[in-house]
Amino acid sequence: MPSASTKASTTVDAVPPSPSAPQLPAEPAGPADTRLAPGTPAYRRLNLALFAAGLATFALLYSTQALLPAVSAGFGVTASAASWTVSAATGALALFVLPMSALSERVGRTRMMHVSLAVAVAVGLLVPFAPNLESLVALRAVQGAALAGLPASAMAYLAEEVRPKALVAAIGLFVAGNSIGGMSGRIVTGWVAQLGGWRWALAAVGVLALVCALVFRVLLPKARHFTPGTLNPRALARTVRGHLADPLLLRLYAIGALFMTVFGAVYTVIGYRLVEAPFSLPQGVIGSVFLVYLVGTVSSAAAGRLVGRLGRRGALYLAVTTTAAGLLLSLADSLPSVLAGLVLITAGFFAGHAVASSSVSRTAKTGRAQASALYQSAYYLGSSAGGTLGAVAFHAGGWAGTVALGLLAVLGVVSITLYGTHAARAHDRRLATA
Repeated sequence: MPSASTKASTTVDAVPPSPSAPQLPAEPAGPADTRLAPGTPAYRRLNLALFAAGLATFALLYSTQALLPAVSAGFGVTASAASWTVSAATGALALFVLPMSALSERVGRTRMMHVSLAVAVAVGLLVPFAPNLESLVALRAVQGAALAGLPASAMAYLAEEVRPKALVAAIGLFVAGNSIGGMSGRIVTGWVAQLGGWRWALAAVGVLALVCALVFRVLLPKARHFTPGTLNPRALARTVRGHLADPLLLRLYAIGALFMTVFGAVYTVIGYRLVEAPFSLPQGVIGSVFLVYLVGTVSSAAAGRLVGRLGRRGALYLAVTTTAAGLLLSLADSLPSVLAGLVLITAGFFAGHAVASSSVSRTAKTGRAQASALYQSAYYLGSSAGGTLGAVAFHAGGWAGTVALGLLAVLGVVSITLYGTHAARAHDRRLATA
């Protein structure tokens, strides 16, 4: 996903942003700069360590998504009930990302990352033994809360420890680990579940995450430029209130949440659609459908060029049109049509998310890190809501119900964007007549 830049500091403004909207420190690297530089062994170790951490984070976070039909069958529950195994994790991450990022100012970036990943992996190794759905959902919520500490600290750590000219590349590798972890975790669980059942699939993800955590522990260089800051809840609250009072930021948060509602609904329910007639696909093949995620890498990278040609609102209109077309195409009872629909939905979502997330950093004049962290919270709340509501809609009306929910969310994005266009024009007219 595209990146924008952020400062590292020990003030409240240093709450790290989401992986989709990192910000770069403004100060140039001087001749006596002791931060990590490309080509050095420590820099290579850092890149490999953060790649492993990103892979583990997203493999764990979405580990049950491709397994939902098997989880439903195993516990004898509906799709909407099983969907809570995904929604609980993403919802807890959304709620805890801001407090965890603030806490990292006090306890340190590396300690926060090591503890967060260790707790998440420990829970991941317990998840396969959950005796019932309620305990599985509870364990997944704890896992999501623990994982909130890693993306909350990784960006600030990189900004503090890496020279500015090398920071974009380092962040890019961490984000690549996120994307590959999210995709590979789903693919691995799909094929392992086909061979040995969903519990073995979750165990495989837990072992994969354990290996990644050990790599991260061994390779991550110690922080040499972190200075502990004081935890100032009042200052943090003031900054957050200011962002939530900004109409443009609120619109961007809502757009991110609505796009993720579509994406969460579609990818939570698609397994149920494909396991049923007329498709009747095996679990391994269903897991491989998540290779479509690679389309998002291309569309998010192209978002900057789209904004340059069409403007921010024009790019958003194109993204929602593409997403809506994919939703409608996926209604056909033809596997090629469904896959083509998923390609369009994925491309539209990632493009829209890229435009919205990058706009947050540009819009916020102060407290940019908190602005990005709030966007991340809205983004994962949208994922949580989409997973649960998408499953409820599927239970009530089949795939057409899930598509209807997605189209409502798309309509919400269009309405917000149209309102923003109207507000901008009204503002320009007021300035012209002043």
